[in-house]
Amino acid sequence: MIKRIPASDRHFQDFGWLKTYWLFSFDNYFDPENKQFGSLRVFNDDIVSAAKGFNMHRHKEMEIVSIILSGAITHEDSIGTRERIKAGEVQVMSAGTGISHSEYNREDEDLHLYQIWFMPNKKELKPSYQQKDYSKVDRANRLLAVASGGAVDGALNINSDATLFLGNLEPGRQLEHNFDFDSDIKKKYFIYVESGKLQVNDTELSPGDQARIKDEASLAITASETAEFVMAEMW
Repeated sequence: MIKRIPASDRHFQDFGWLKTYWLFSFDNYFDPENKQFGSLRVFNDDIVSAAKGFNMHRHKEMEIVSIILSGAITHEDSIGTRERIKAGEVQVMSAGTGISHSEYNREDEDLHLYQIWFMPNKKELKPSYQQKDYSKVDRANRLLAVASGGAVDGALNINSDATLFLGNLEPGRQLEHNFDFDSDIKKKYFIYVESGKLQVNDTELSPGDQARIKDEASLAITASETAEFVMAEMW
């Protein structure tokens, strides 16, 4: 089953300094039918104005991944981290037993990022922080794993039953994946299109569209025009 959710169905909030699309229930937006998908709990598509940001606030028992698309953000937290994360970099914060942090755009341009939260597969962990620059890694016509709970080479570690990929496909190129239905593990997939157009099996996706996928025998992702997207694999 592939459930397409069009860009127009995303929940939009405009706070002036922050313009954001919330793909799942978050903050003052609550939809009991849209709380999470697999271990994926939050996916926010944020644009933060220059010299603005998120003041210090607390998280607990959540695996938080930030993907910087343009601009840069300055991160500070209660375990002593102070880092600048720029476009092409990925940040992972394991909130564990509790961590406070701020995320501030101290640049002269708007910041565009994805904030993605996964439910942890272990609790009472010590809070931790990681970041990595993927800007020079070749993404053409492949899925690049950037965060994973499955010990994937090159990916940052998350304590969740999930792998997060960045995808970039040229027109006419296809990625295929066959599922093992003899396995006790039934995987779910989530795709969010940043730019371009994709066909996922028989389902067409445009910018801002998402696909929530389960119980498919195989997955074929084809670009009808140059496409960039994010995919989460969950088990």
